[in-house]
Amino acid sequence: MPEPPRCLLVLPSFAGGGAERVTLLLAGLLPACGVPTQLLVLDGRGPLAASVPAGLPTKVLDHPRVRLALRGIARHLSRTRPDIVLSSFDYLTAALALVLLAARWRPRLVAREANLPSLATAGGGTNRWLRLAARLAYPRCDLVIASSRRMADELAARYRVPAEKLLVLPNPVDEPAIRAQAALDPAPALDPPPGRLFVAAGRMVPQKGFDRLIALWTGTRADDRLVLLGDGPDRAALERQAAGLGLAGRIHFPGFVANPWAWYARADAVLLPSRFEGMPNVALEALACGTPVVATPESGGVAELAALAGPGAVRVASMGAEFQAALATVERGAGTRPAPSRLPAAYRADGVARALSARLRGLIP
Repeated sequence: MPEPPRCLLVLPSFAGGGAERVTLLLAGLLPACGVPTQLLVLDGRGPLAASVPAGLPTKVLDHPRVRLALRGIARHLSRTRPDIVLSSFDYLTAALALVLLAARWRPRLVAREANLPSLATAGGGTNRWLRLAARLAYPRCDLVIASSRRMADELAARYRVPAEKLLVLPNPVDEPAIRAQAALDPAPALDPPPGRLFVAAGRMVPQKGFDRLIALWTGTRADDRLVLLGDGPDRAALERQAAGLGLAGRIHFPGFVANPWAWYARADAVLLPSRFEGMPNVALEALACGTPVVATPESGGVAELAALAGPGAVRVASMGAEFQAALATVERGAGTRPAPSRLPAAYRADGVARALSARLRGLIP
């Protein structure tokens, strides 16, 4: 029997984003599916450093900039010689493709795209030179993973990725673990709001659209409360924006929290005002907590998610009057929290990991 392929997952850091969470979740699941896995991290800082699966072989290079880490990446690849290298970041995939051009042996290179290329480019989400590098690298990958059919179609059209190299694979959600955390009390806690409670979460950067959600909040009910979870370079500006609109008492900024799922479970709806996404994990995790979602059309594959999740689980509304009208229809929740899961079965982590491991094993003769 041939030996199973050894897979190296590469992360830029332990930042608290969705792509990092998915990578760490897969790193913990793939070995049980017959794919021994290791982790290479360029910069060991970040709140998810404590979330590395127990026993997972991990190498940290301590190089926050990719160009400074190229030599360390090459050395690690030469020393460990994995059969498969997987990255969830386009710029990192491009760097890995460059390193492998000079390698004496060639592992299979797998790219997992995290955003819709059309929206990320339009939203200024990535430097155009990095997008060009990704456009050159992706067709040379052995496998490109898309989290939705829409994303796969864009990768084929814009990046010329051959159909036989594309895999549509839902983002994995560890539903039992999330629901266990959702049953706990959030910290720091808020007094029970007199009206409805809404939650949005993510890195505080323009991509997430928190600025336009705050601007919209002046037209919501006076007793509605909004909690914005996360941190980032725009946090201070967002806090000033809320205060300037007289919303300081109605919009709260707890910062990064280790257990966002307890907040999702207590919310009457989780909001995604994003300017661009791939398949937002916040939406998937909110559904796992039984909480409905209101999202912009730019939030990646949410339309496909809405079709699978059933009536009322996901509302897709353009930012502005349509989004505000969707908020008006949200009812204040009652009963036990978390509510029964609304997550479609296709996103459950064990099934996703099995599908991915089967495709990875198929890359090796």
